[in-house]
Amino acid sequence: MIERVKPDSSMELEDRVVFINRVAKVVKGGKNFKFTALVVVGDTNGGVGYGIGKAREAPDAIRKGIEKAKKNLIRVPITEKGTIPHQVQSRYCSSVIMLKPAAPGTGVIAGSSVRAVMELAGIKDILTKSLNSNNPANLVKATFKGFEMLRSVDQVAKMRGKTKKELFF
Repeated sequence: MIERVKPDSSMELEDRVVFINRVAKVVKGGKNFKFTALVVVGDTNGGVGYGIGKAREAPDAIRKGIEKAKKNLIRVPITEKGTIPHQVQSRYCSSVIMLKPAAPGTGVIAGSSVRAVMELAGIKDILTKSLNSNNPANLVKATFKGFEMLRSVDQVAKMRGKTKKELFF
């Protein structure tokens, strides 16, 4: 039940380059370089997306990644305390990520690629743990898969046909 977000001109989106990969193809005349850029964009208020851009020049790859990330924006459920509603563990390929809500004042405890996603999503307090592979692209994808598993209290109440107060009492 993840909500897609359409970017409009009023949204103030920040972008962050998570990883740039350079590959070289050796040909008769020398080496041909190509770049892949993994970029995360977010409005620091629950809207976040990622994109992968490929080009012969690094700035072009980053630009393409930003364009793709803006098309893949999703809305992350964040509590009033600035954390996620519940613990979740997700997997993409061999990368496994555990996302756990934290008490106010804890901060973002995460590796570099997951930290970029959390900060741009607007999550203030969270504990994360990367298990198995630490490939930046797969960790970001696993994080987004984890975001898709999150359910807010309002969503759970609606699915069960109850009010928010009936869930707790």
